[in-house]
Amino acid sequence: MIAALLVLQLAATAAAPAPIVVRDATRSVKVALVAGDPGSGPLLNPQALAPIVSVTVRRQSPIAYTLEIAGVRLELEPGLPSVRVGGEVRQLAAAPVVRGSRLLVPLQLVSEVLPDVAVNLRWDARARALILFGNEKTRAASTGQHRGGTQAPKPVARVASRGAVAPAAPRRQSGKLRRTVIVDAGHGGPDNGMTGPIGGGPRIYEKDITLAVAKRLGAALRARGADVVYTRTRDTLIALSDRGRIANRNGGDLFISVHVNAANPNWRDPGASRGFETYFLAEARTEDARRVEQMENEAVRFENGPAVAPDDPLGFIISDMVQNEHLRESSELADIIQGRLARIHPGPNRGVKQAGFRVLVTAFMPSVLVEIGFGTNPAEAAYLSDPRRQDAIARAIADAAVEYLQRYERRISGPPE
Repeated sequence: MIAALLVLQLAATAAAPAPIVVRDATRSVKVALVAGDPGSGPLLNPQALAPIVSVTVRRQSPIAYTLEIAGVRLELEPGLPSVRVGGEVRQLAAAPVVRGSRLLVPLQLVSEVLPDVAVNLRWDARARALILFGNEKTRAASTGQHRGGTQAPKPVARVASRGAVAPAAPRRQSGKLRRTVIVDAGHGGPDNGMTGPIGGGPRIYEKDITLAVAKRLGAALRARGADVVYTRTRDTLIALSDRGRIANRNGGDLFISVHVNAANPNWRDPGASRGFETYFLAEARTEDARRVEQMENEAVRFENGPAVAPDDPLGFIISDMVQNEHLRESSELADIIQGRLARIHPGPNRGVKQAGFRVLVTAFMPSVLVEIGFGTNPAEAAYLSDPRRQDAIARAIADAAVEYLQRYERRISGPPE
C-alpha cells in the first residue's frame, strides 16, 4: 500500500508543470502551476501573483468572476474559454476552472493577455517570468498613464540615512513639481574602471574621475532646483543592478550614469581616440557600441553576489524596448546631453548611441550613460582631471537634464484650459 502511494505521489510530482517566476526590481517569487485537462495547458491561481502584483478576485455570481490584476479589470466565467477586458472579448487556450474554493486560470492569461493590456507588465517566455516594471501604486497615482502613453515622473522620496528611504510628498517650487535626478558615478572600490592614459602622463582611474564629476553634477542640479540622489559618494563598490534599484526606491525621474571611455588597444592608434558620447538602453547596433557595452558590463566580476543567471532579464528587456515607454524619453535626454557637451568639450561629438548596459536595466525611468571622454588619450585624460573642466562638464549635463525636464513638463501639461 505504501509503495503504491509512493508511486502515485511520484507520478503526480512528475506531471506537475514547472513553476513560473514573478518579479519586480527588488523581489522574486515562484508561482506553482497545476496541470489542466489534457491538451489545455497549465493553470494557476491568480492570487498567487499577489506578493509582487496587486490582485483582487471577486465572485460576482455563482458563474462569474471579476479579477483586478495590476490595475486591469478582467471578467470571466469558469467553463468558458474567454475573458472580457474592457469592451473586448479575448479567447483563452483553456477555460478557467474552480477546484475546491480556488479559481484557476490558464497560464496564457498571464503570459499573453495581461502583458498586452497592462502598461507595466512584461512576459519573458525564455525565463518563464512575469516582470513588473516599477511600482504599481506609485505609477497609478502619479501618471494616470495608458498603454502607449508617456509616463509622468514619479513622486519624490528622500534618502534618510545610508540605504534607508523616507517617503515624502511631492514638493512644488514656483508652482511646479520638483524632480529627482539620480546621479551615478561609474565603478568604484576594487573596480577601477579604465586606467590611462596610453603613452605616459599622470595616471588616472575612471572611478576617481566619475566620482568627481558626479559630485559636481549633483551640486549643479541642486543649484538649478532639482533634488539629487547619488548611488555612491565615496570610493565604494555598488552592484550594477543595485544602482537602478536605488533610483527606483528614491522616486527618481532621471538616471544619469557618468563614465570615462577607453580605446581598444587593438586599434591602429588607440591613444589618439577622443570624444564624448551618450548611450541609452537598447540593443547595440555597432561593433563599437558592443565594445563599450562589454567594457562597462565587465564590472559585474567585482561583485560578490551570484553570477548572472541565464534567465537574467537583460536580453528580454532589450528586445522589448520598442514597447517600453522610456525608450523615446531616454533617447531625447541623450540627444540634449550631447548637444550641451558639444558647446564646451574639445573632443569630437561621437553622437547618441545605444547598448545593453546592465546599470540601466533596473532603472525604470529615462536613463542614460554618458562617456565624458577617453581617459586613454593623454590630452583628454588631462582635460578630465582638471577640476575646472569637470565643473564645465557637470554644468553642461545639468543644463541638459533641466532642458529635458522643461520640455517634458510642456508635453504633459498640455494647452492651458
